[in-house]
Amino acid sequence: MEEREKPIGVFDSGLGGISVLRELVKIMPNEDYIYFGDSKNAPYGTKTSEEVWELTSHTFRYLLKRGVKAVVIACNTATSAAVRRLRQEYPEIPIVGIEPALKPAVLYRENSRVVVMATPMTLRREKFRLLMAKYEDRADIRPLPCPGLMEFIEKGILTGPELDGYLTDLFLPLRSEPIDSVVLGCTHYPFIREEILKVLGGGTVLFDGGEGTARELRRRVLLRGLGSERTSEGRVAFENSLPGEEMKRRAIRLFTGTYM
Repeated sequence: MEEREKPIGVFDSGLGGISVLRELVKIMPNEDYIYFGDSKNAPYGTKTSEEVWELTSHTFRYLLKRGVKAVVIACNTATSAAVRRLRQEYPEIPIVGIEPALKPAVLYRENSRVVVMATPMTLRREKFRLLMAKYEDRADIRPLPCPGLMEFIEKGILTGPELDGYLTDLFLPLRSEPIDSVVLGCTHYPFIREEILKVLGGGTVLFDGGEGTARELRRRVLLRGLGSERTSEGRVAFENSLPGEEMKRRAIRLFTGTYM
């Protein structure tokens, strides 16, 4: 197969990266994609950096064996732990990670109050601390660890009293002052946007890094001359580290927006 017609690999610790996959398909609909969710080992946000590196590099090598021409690490935790090292080891492969969309959230409103929702590990990483340091003089930035939240999405719980109760308790310590914007610092969280807004009420704007990641992947692919010349719509294949078909079915429902 000609190099430019090979698929793009998209990887996440579970199903959350499908929110990034949807953005990729919007701007590059003629490309083929292989989406791999490592639900067997989720969540990554409670693991050590070395554990996340081992899992991420293992899946990365698997995607290379599957013949991908580029890889998107659609997981904030895996990006923090592995993207720099993978780029050093595989300079010939376009590799794009994702990070919390803090910049647009800070620039949205002057001297605003910004809450960053993410896994505990993402917020502990030096990569996030450096990102936060760039903007902390321009906004009141509050990191908000969300242990257990991604598991709701993995189980298919996108609405309902259990999730609402979790979110209400999560934001309760921050509700004394208005929240101007919330950064969805995990790719799972865009699937519960409406539930988050319902708990916060009006006036809060949500930001996530999916669209920016998709644009950066397109830029790198085109820069290498690897863009598909196909004029028809590409195909998307879903794979998961858990055996059986249930996670693939959940993935398809999330991708098509029919998860009810």
